[in-house]
Amino acid sequence: MQNNVLYGISLMVITTFMFSSMDGFSRYLAQNNNVFTLVTMRYWFIALVILISCFFIKNPISEILKTDQPYIQFSRGVILSLNNCLVVYTFTLLGLVETHAIIACYPLIVAGLSVPFLGEKFGWRRWLAIFIGFIGVIVILRPTTNVISEGSVFAIIGAIMFAVYLILTRHVSKSDTAVTSFFWTGIGGAVTMSIISLFIWDNILREDYFWLFIMCLLSATSHFMMVKTLQVAEASVVQPFSYLQLVFGSIIGVTIFSESIDMMIIVGSLIVIGSGLFTTWREYKLKEKM
Repeated sequence: MQNNVLYGISLMVITTFMFSSMDGFSRYLAQNNNVFTLVTMRYWFIALVILISCFFIKNPISEILKTDQPYIQFSRGVILSLNNCLVVYTFTLLGLVETHAIIACYPLIVAGLSVPFLGEKFGWRRWLAIFIGFIGVIVILRPTTNVISEGSVFAIIGAIMFAVYLILTRHVSKSDTAVTSFFWTGIGGAVTMSIISLFIWDNILREDYFWLFIMCLLSATSHFMMVKTLQVAEASVVQPFSYLQLVFGSIIGVTIFSESIDMMIIVGSLIVIGSGLFTTWREYKLKEKM
């Protein structure tokens, strides 16, 4: 049991680093290429990986895709793909550091939404932690400037969309396996982005083809790694390590893209992360009592 936990944590750390690296390549490519085209190519690559993997798995594809909630599963793919477009565009406006700092509040949004949509019950401590966490977001937004930038608004919307995606994921996980959800996410995203690409498409610059391939490879591999992680360890155990994406993203933003980190981002991020870790810890402790 303990070995599985350590293995799951190790996988989560690697997965988080891969997601952060993918974000770095996305930020670089989005500076000179169409964001919708980039995300479309990413989902086409994932769809290709899914098709190839069908030849190596024991269970037939019909059995893997079998679900009693296809509309919700497909909606997950739609929401995540649109969220990817929004977040990648936000990278070009705010950079990796500030975007990740704001989006880091998504576990708090998930916690809040899980009460009305999943029927979970929270005590006053977790509600207080959620409230304090959003104070941290306000600190990151620099309230003294009296102006919230367009990029900040997009980052907040991105956090909300990702939280909704995770709420739906929790819902379908009650009856569907992680592999089934992964396949449906890829299908929903590929179909959505293919339709959008009929109306919004710009060719990728030739000199960026190699970096595009690396981004797509990281995307498919990191999503597979996430599924593997959740198969090995419980989400409540590995969830705290997802905050490393802010750390890795900040390192990439500062070293590669010469972004800066000011005191407001540091203080706000610590408040958000602390609140998120507390809500996760409370959830874990309550599950132990059940």
